[in-house]
Amino acid sequence: MSLYRSLLTVVSLAIALCGLASVLPVVSEASAQVQLPEPLDEAAPVIDPAATGSDDMAIANRLRGIFQEIKGLEGVRVAVDAGVVSLTGAIADNASADRAEAIAERVSGVVTVETQFERDLSVGKNVEPVVDKFGTSLQNFLSALPLIGIAFLVAISVGLLGHFIASRMGFWERVTPNIFLAELIAGSVRVIFILVGIFIGLDILNATALLGAVLGGAGVIGLAVGFALRDTVDNYMSSIMLSIRQPFRANDHVLIGVREGRVVRLTSRATILMTLDGNHLRIPNATVFKAEILNYSRNPQRRFSFELGVDADDDPAAAIATGLRAINGQDFVLNDPEATAEIKEVGDSNILIAFHGWIDQRDSDFNKARGAAIRVTKNALEESGFALPEPIYRLRFDNGPPFVAENTGNAEARDVVVEKPVKAAVAKIFDVSPEDHVEKLVDSERSGQGASDLLDDKQPVE
Repeated sequence: MSLYRSLLTVVSLAIALCGLASVLPVVSEASAQVQLPEPLDEAAPVIDPAATGSDDMAIANRLRGIFQEIKGLEGVRVAVDAGVVSLTGAIADNASADRAEAIAERVSGVVTVETQFERDLSVGKNVEPVVDKFGTSLQNFLSALPLIGIAFLVAISVGLLGHFIASRMGFWERVTPNIFLAELIAGSVRVIFILVGIFIGLDILNATALLGAVLGGAGVIGLAVGFALRDTVDNYMSSIMLSIRQPFRANDHVLIGVREGRVVRLTSRATILMTLDGNHLRIPNATVFKAEILNYSRNPQRRFSFELGVDADDDPAAAIATGLRAINGQDFVLNDPEATAEIKEVGDSNILIAFHGWIDQRDSDFNKARGAAIRVTKNALEESGFALPEPIYRLRFDNGPPFVAENTGNAEARDVVVEKPVKAAVAKIFDVSPEDHVEKLVDSERSGQGASDLLDDKQPVE
């Protein structure tokens, strides 16, 4: 398909080239026939006071002889009196009238020119120039056919050579970092060779000035289109930068801005993520390039944190030691670095303690490990007699009846023992194995589809 598009482009441009080139000889010939009057001197000519009637006769004869030799001005009548030239008669168009007036003004001894032409509406006078012009154009085109054919063949040959060089994708992939840049360079080479072929063809036809005018107009149009499509251009340039300096690998667990998921692939327009709930998320590369990227997969060690509160009357140091003993007793918590804790805040009725521990994400799931650590720490604190404070609400009753505690003398009624429910046995072993379902979905999609991917394990990751 790329070869077909290239051939179609070259053929279309060459045909336009031929059509424009065929018009150039006509324009040149017409320009040669219509000679514009030379610019007059800035100073007005001096009127000769010794001019006589014989001078007027000479001027009239001179103008009649000139008009008889110019096609379209044969019917112009000339009268000269005291250097004033009067031009009358039927004429085909305003251009011929202006031309006759300009010729008369250039004759020496003419003071001024008065014109009183009539429009010639005869069919022959008006149709004949058009037919002659068309015939001349056709004749020029037929005469230029061999030259046009050579220019066309040269343009096609250069374009095909560029297509052959651009289609050597193996070479471009070796000299570029990724397939995206290889395709970009190959396409640029193809376009450059096509333009060079067209330039050579126009040079053969002696019409390179036309190419400059076309390229100038194309540059202005391209600038306007660039402003209109600046977001698209920004996204395209971001794709190039991401493909060269890759911030993540396939199946990395990342947070891009506020979007979290695993990387499926990087395309020329967008980054595809699979969210943790199994949905596809497409983020434009311009957004990815400008966003803050948090990669959870780069470092397998990750710290979890949580906060627990104890009663204000309890010893916070003893609570910290109890909680750290419980956390460090879990197999999924790393010994290096070891777990830590600090007093976060002292409130009116509680002391808030922050606990931190490290896990290896290759062996443990972060959310599961954090939940298990919270559970064992809470149970250890409660079993050691530390009270986890509960919310305290103060109720106020306005204008209510007084409450009187009634003493019945019944010891059993006074001494009420509230027994706490017996806690069930707490499991000490938790399932913290990594959750790999989304990771398997990404691997399955990457292996099952042939979509282009700019991520390359051979390239460095920032």
